[in-house]
Amino acid sequence: MARPLLLLAALAIAAPDEPTVLLTDDEIELAREFSPLESPPPDPTNRVADDPAAARLGRAFFFDPRFSRSGTISCATCHDPARGFSDGRRIAKGEAHHARHTQSLWNVAYNRWFFWDGRKDSLWSQALQPLEDHREHGTTRLEVVHAVAADEGYARAYEDVFGPLPPLDDEARFPPAGRPMPEEPRHPHHVAWTGMADEDRDAVTRTFVNLGKAIAAFERTLVTRRAPFDVFVEGLATGDEEKLRAIPPAAQRGFSLFVGEGRCILCHDGPNFTDREFHANRVPTGEGVDPGRALGVLRLLDDPFNLRSPHADDGGELGRTKLSLPRPKWHLPGEFKTPSLRNVATSPPYMHEGQMETLQEVVEFYSTLEGAVPPGPHTEKLLRPLGLDARGKADLVAFLESLTEETIPDALRGPPPTPDLPRDGR
Repeated sequence: MARPLLLLAALAIAAPDEPTVLLTDDEIELAREFSPLESPPPDPTNRVADDPAAARLGRAFFFDPRFSRSGTISCATCHDPARGFSDGRRIAKGEAHHARHTQSLWNVAYNRWFFWDGRKDSLWSQALQPLEDHREHGTTRLEVVHAVAADEGYARAYEDVFGPLPPLDDEARFPPAGRPMPEEPRHPHHVAWTGMADEDRDAVTRTFVNLGKAIAAFERTLVTRRAPFDVFVEGLATGDEEKLRAIPPAAQRGFSLFVGEGRCILCHDGPNFTDREFHANRVPTGEGVDPGRALGVLRLLDDPFNLRSPHADDGGELGRTKLSLPRPKWHLPGEFKTPSLRNVATSPPYMHEGQMETLQEVVEFYSTLEGAVPPGPHTEKLLRPLGLDARGKADLVAFLESLTEETIPDALRGPPPTPDLPRDGR
């Protein structure tokens, strides 16, 4: 192991205000690979991805409970800013209970795949599914589009960004509710939808997709990039003593474990602390086996809103590359997406079913693998008990807590005063 850089000769007699760097030269080089986190990558499939007017419309929509069956559920119901853009529940609950835990939306703009099973390949496509899921918003695309058109502020804001709405006042052409439900062909929503002319269905779906793209534009602003750990890494680069005091010695020791014997970087790699892919971490689950990515990849390839669809603004160019990669036979049941660890301390509980209430429980599980699902013949071999002592566990938790950026801008805490603000922001 390389000699510690800037480590004081005698820690016991170090002045209280003198920074102490406990990392080795090699670990300092690794730390610089984890920070800074660059700006989110562009999304060529969403032409309004970085349009402030679209983000304002998406922000209004995100916090508005009117776009749900009961009029009580909004995106923010499950993605509460005060709870790390999660909900604090083990299992999500919208109009009904879901099967999985609500993931945080922090840094969602950096994701490659979406949902725990990766069944969506874009942020705007991900935003659409909860609206028509009976367990979440429980509404239909016709109801959503009618509600936008009926609200003067929303209608102006929508048309400012996307152009004219369909002529929705003609109920003979545009029923008040309806969506495609081929799995239930006799359902009134499916009957109403299939009774429409092709061009009218296309107009409604296009409007519905545009709303998803506006929500995605807002969610792309949910970025955390300057936690105490990032300030500390700046100090490593500049020698700024104040910045070197941004995280305590315990967090530094935790980082050493994270990149060393803890082997955490095998899945939580890079400046967003995720490899953006899927792994079987063998966490104990409820009854039955959740297929995870094994089913998610099939749903992705069959998704009418995936990036090969006509709804991608780049003409499907990215989708033709991206969707050539997933292979159903590569995934076994029980594989789930690796979440980012940035702001992880703000959104307990953890894992895909919220099985663990605290970061301490998470670290304890990986230390012992007690109760882990037995490995199958083809289970990946990444996991092994870490065997950490009490200080090691506490240090690792301290490092994870150092990834939390404390300040949430007011613009992310609630809806804008009105959705129809001028495009120049005045």
